Amino acid sequence: MQTDPKLLEILVCPVTKGTLRYDREKAELISRQAGLAYPIRAGVPIMLEGEARKLTDAERDAT
Repeated sequence: MQTDPKLLEILVCPVTKGTLRYDREKAELISRQAGLAYPIRAGVPIMLEGEARKLTDAERDAT
């Protein structure tokens, strides 16, 4: 299932209220500022801090 592109444009990180980067390959929304990756399951972004995985230092520093 595909995530609505319009939805992705308006979502922000629930922790920092900063922008998110969509990683289509991993099906995640990345918040470099918070150091978290929020999963997208069945086309639905799961915007809960407890469900997010922590980014590695390399991921956090990547452009």
